Amino acid sequence: MGAGEGRDAMPVTEANQIDLDGVRALGRELSNWGRWGEDDERGTLNLVTPACVSAAAAAVRRGVSFSLAMPADENGPHDPRTSGRFNPIHSMTRYRGDMPHGRFMGGFSSSEDMLIIGTHSSTHFDALAHLWYDDLLYNGFHHDAAVTARGAERCSIQNLAGGVVARGILADVPRHRGLDHLPPGTGVGPDELDAVLGAAGVVPREGDVLLLRTGTYPRQRRGFDVGEGRSPGLTWECARWIRDRGIAAVCADNLAVEVLGANGDGPMIPFHMLAIRDMGLLLGEMFDFEDLAADCAADGVHTCMFTASPLNVPYAVGSPVNPIAVK
Repeated sequence: MGAGEGRDAMPVTEANQIDLDGVRALGRELSNWGRWGEDDERGTLNLVTPACVSAAAAAVRRGVSFSLAMPADENGPHDPRTSGRFNPIHSMTRYRGDMPHGRFMGGFSSSEDMLIIGTHSSTHFDALAHLWYDDLLYNGFHHDAAVTARGAERCSIQNLAGGVVARGILADVPRHRGLDHLPPGTGVGPDELDAVLGAAGVVPREGDVLLLRTGTYPRQRRGFDVGEGRSPGLTWECARWIRDRGIAAVCADNLAVEVLGANGDGPMIPFHMLAIRDMGLLLGEMFDFEDLAADCAADGVHTCMFTASPLNVPYAVGSPVNPIAVK
């Protein structure tokens, strides 16, 4: 199915809510299936052309860099009793001369450690195999063959092993509102994205990575109650905004990029359904934009060169990343 098909009216349960039939209809309208070939597994990253990468390098003016990753440690946001995910576990496997190197290997000692981490338990990218509905993944791959006990046979994170290098554009929504953070359950719609970026002097370009700051995660790591998981974020209406502007990826400092708990009896994560399954849009979650946002507020420049590379893990449906913003 090609882009632009199925422009029928979207059934909604009530204002600002969408039901499954509405998701299906909008998904047909925004679909990128077949746009880059029947075997494509990269989705909107195809929008990041060599020209886009070169232009991203032009965003580097001062030569300063910022890590956008939250620490991969036990203080993450997950409670395995409710989410099924656990926070990263770090353990030393060799220290204080546990191995007799001094006797057998020329007098030196060493230390080693290991990290037990879920692919979605810290700052990470979602692979396009992470989510589907109506039995089909992005580009029409059937889930029976695409995701098996071995992992993702199609649309795995390994398709991103070459990394993502693009221009990043920061939408600092709470600062635009005069807040430290958005309250739980706050939706950010297309008009607000236009207002926030417009006030920052940013005009989105095809191949950009949208960096959405809600102020959620740094506060949660300090014990702030974000409302039982009802994190603020994008509304489902932003899917069309993103498609129209050729955004290649959206990364946010919250649980799921989109606002949670706002769609009533409809699908819990309609933006995810539209973005990953229909548009093939790369999503990044649990980012930390605090230092970058403070710098952007200080110098008035809300663009950067964005770089991030997932681990080269065959068949994985996601991967931790340490994204870097360079200004």
